[in-house]
Amino acid sequence: MPSTKTYGTAGSANAAIGGVPTIHYLDFASRGRGQVVRLMWEDAGIAYTDIRYSFEEYPEYKKSIIAEKNPTTNVPIIEINERVMTQSYAILRHFARLLGKYEGETEEEKYWADAMCDIAVDWRTLFVGAFFNPNKEETYPKHQQGDRNQFLKALETHLTTHELSQQGPYVIGEKFTYADMVIYQIMHDENLTQDGLKELQEYPRLKQLAEAVESRPNVKAFRESDRYLG
Repeated sequence: MPSTKTYGTAGSANAAIGGVPTIHYLDFASRGRGQVVRLMWEDAGIAYTDIRYSFEEYPEYKKSIIAEKNPTTNVPIIEINERVMTQSYAILRHFARLLGKYEGETEEEKYWADAMCDIAVDWRTLFVGAFFNPNKEETYPKHQQGDRNQFLKALETHLTTHELSQQGPYVIGEKFTYADMVIYQIMHDENLTQDGLKELQEYPRLKQLAEAVESRPNVKAFRESDRYLG
């Protein structure tokens, strides 16, 4: 059976989004696209219900409960007040708009957050293809030396040279956005944020972003709690 747990106490942030949301996702520790949604909710102080499906049981539920909620059978799936939402990055932008933060204020800021998110999404697609490949022992090391390094260098360059990114630790300077969460999560999933961020030593701007994300009070509390599964 899937595990179901509810975290937090509903407050003003839940009122802003219309209630207490439920996330359906794989029991994949603190990894994957679903974890970015949790990260936003935790930072915003949103109470939520977390339903996790083990990899062993997921194929069965994918044919039933998941397929009923989302014809593509992709997760995460979010439910709130009997409304079903799919597509993780659309979900992030939706909640950012409801909360009135996490996406920037000017059109240029919103564009840059979207653009940097899309780069991280492209990186994740290649990561997933290599990591979950039947020939992982061959494909993932090749990915680490090739595509991963290319995306690290690209993001480092953008963060170092773009006018908005030069104004603070985040993608758009001092303003924390969903793009920072997406970038942080793919770095985490590639095991680049563990052991004191030592794997990011060659990328000081990305290391600065990761440090800024981890030092946010609610994120820090989340990472130090039993809700965070590594």
